Amino acid sequence: MGAAMSYSEARYERVAVPEEPPERRIHSFDEVLHSYSKEEAIMEASRCLQCALPFCVEACPITQDCRGYIGLVAGGQFDDAARLTLQENPLATTLCKVCYHYCEDACIMRHRGVPIAIRHLKRAAMEFGNDQLVYVPNAPRHQRVAVMGAGPAGLMAAWELGLRGYPVTVFEKLKVIGGQAEAIPHYRMPGSELLQDLERFRNLDVTFVPGTRGGVDVAPEALLSDGYRAVYLAIGASKAGSPGIPGENLPGVIYALDFLLDVNEDKIAPLGKNIVVVGGGDVAVDSVRSALRLSPGAQVSLVYRRTRQEAPAGEEEIRETEPEGVRLFWLLSPLRVIGTDHVEGVEFQRMELGPQDSSGRRAVRPVPGGTQVIECDTVILAIGQNADLTGFSTDLELKIGSKGWPEGIHPDTMTAVEGVFASGGRSVVHAMAAGTRAAESIDTYLARKEGRAPTARPDPFGAATAPPRVPEGYSTPVWKP
Repeated sequence: MGAAMSYSEARYERVAVPEEPPERRIHSFDEVLHSYSKEEAIMEASRCLQCALPFCVEACPITQDCRGYIGLVAGGQFDDAARLTLQENPLATTLCKVCYHYCEDACIMRHRGVPIAIRHLKRAAMEFGNDQLVYVPNAPRHQRVAVMGAGPAGLMAAWELGLRGYPVTVFEKLKVIGGQAEAIPHYRMPGSELLQDLERFRNLDVTFVPGTRGGVDVAPEALLSDGYRAVYLAIGASKAGSPGIPGENLPGVIYALDFLLDVNEDKIAPLGKNIVVVGGGDVAVDSVRSALRLSPGAQVSLVYRRTRQEAPAGEEEIRETEPEGVRLFWLLSPLRVIGTDHVEGVEFQRMELGPQDSSGRRAVRPVPGGTQVIECDTVILAIGQNADLTGFSTDLELKIGSKGWPEGIHPDTMTAVEGVFASGGRSVVHAMAAGTRAAESIDTYLARKEGRAPTARPDPFGAATAPPRVPEGYSTPVWKP
């Protein structure tokens, strides 16, 4: 029998997150990660050092006071932990399942052990605490604002503006609210979380108009003419990127985002028995794991042009693919899809890492004469998305962000058309941060029009004094938009 672990040693070991075994989970879309018990949550939260300088908070794009709610969970104060979480995060029920937990990457505990399970403790706060709270708006302002896009950026902007008393109309091209969050597979997020979050909006003057496509069904300039005082474009990057290779239009080639949306709506056609997913981001990993569940016994492969270390997908997501039976191929870039009337395989160019480029990443370059064919009957392309700007005027002079979303040309996110703003983010929580910044810019713009001071975010639950936006000890954000 091994020696007992001391307390100082034990605090560097994470309380294991309950997880569905791979041999069971691959047969369904049931949730993979399960909740802590109350006792497990308290034990895990008690590992937190409660750092005077909260590195975890500084790493969070929305400056969620994770140090604060962890301390409350450690004391068994789940109601207070839920309230503190929702005070800063209107999509907390969603984020506690799908956030990429940048806070954990910054946790000081990772230097000697395993970082605190911050995301899972948020989940404990929401599940064991009172999350049946309702947001309270400030006195009404009679300056209507339109938001195009009901994804995380648009929803965050609507929350920020709704709290300040603005009447907000949110237009969404899909028939459901959530934007690309609706493409998140149910094994990560079963599906009712966003509805629970939106239920807390019910007293805000926020109206949702689904099935209305910005730029096509309604234009920003037309909304301004109709009396809206500002418009925020939060349309994200929903148009599939194309590799521009021969054979990509063959039957059997599928675009990943459309695939994931169809999966969640049970509209997917049968897949083959040898499936290749091309890409290294979260959409690619979600696609390969979904394909595995939809095609029992199939051989499913993920192929990416860089190495595992450079893959933009979360390491947790990639790690979970291997015990499920996914084959991983690195440093292969697609050259052509092989086939005549249907996919028969993909020819890839072998790649190698070169020197660092201007972004700090190591560039990849072809290996002379190096190619490899992977046989398959289905190809799912997950090589990035772009903004669908169909119908939007070039007068807006929209810039395109690093991951394809449209942005304004001014520092406050305003476009070349006065009163129209645009921004986005590279993950759910980064998009939420973008929505907050846009809402603050819109409030500043509208306040200036009325000759008043901008409105700071009020207490979301109607208290007379607004809570501080950052906790004690917060210094400088470490995240980048």
